[in-house]
Amino acid sequence: MNFNTSIVILSLCFLACVAEPTPAPPPVPELNDSTGVARFLSLGDSYTIGESVPENDRWSVQLAALLRKDGINVAPPEIIARTGWTTAELASAIEQANKPRHYQLVSLLIGVNNQYRGQSTERFRTEFKELLTTSIAFAQGRKQRVFVLSIPDWGVSPFGANSDRAKIARDIDAFNAVAKEECEAAGVLFIDITPLSRSGLNQADMFASDGLHFSGKMYGLWAREALPAVKALLSK
Repeated sequence: MNFNTSIVILSLCFLACVAEPTPAPPPVPELNDSTGVARFLSLGDSYTIGESVPENDRWSVQLAALLRKDGINVAPPEIIARTGWTTAELASAIEQANKPRHYQLVSLLIGVNNQYRGQSTERFRTEFKELLTTSIAFAQGRKQRVFVLSIPDWGVSPFGANSDRAKIARDIDAFNAVAKEECEAAGVLFIDITPLSRSGLNQADMFASDGLHFSGKMYGLWAREALPAVKALLSK
């Protein structure tokens, strides 16, 4: 093979490569580092930490898995949550954790323990607003990358059978009304999963073995409910 023939062959190979480019990978959210993975921070209480369920059954872990399945490269969530936390206790834990504030997605689910302990909606409003501000800061000031899940209704659980379920429902609705109002004022997405939680009434498989907290099956319903809206957030 002479030199000129080699040049022709190389030129043809180059043109073939140009004519049939490799398909571009699915777009990912704004990236945090060289890993090419969007970081997800999930803030909350027992419903976020997944009391009495395996780690993979947590609602935010399931949501991240669904996002990856749909081609969005989101890391498993980093979680700041603990069973029993109120808004004030979550705020204190966030301060102590001293996390870097560069996440591409931030979720917040908090308030059931404020209701359970009989705290006022006025106090909840003040502390919830502060948590919204903190959540937006974690998302690098991008409120469109923050979302809130409503407080589920624990009264429908087997544990709540001997309680005044109607009163619990009214209280939960009142706290959720405050959360929704503050989300709308802050320009943060509010996702109402409370009706889904109430659909678990008298369905044993929707609750964990402790009879109070929800099961991975219920958390999966929340994750699928949130999925379309969260995908839309990540496109912004």
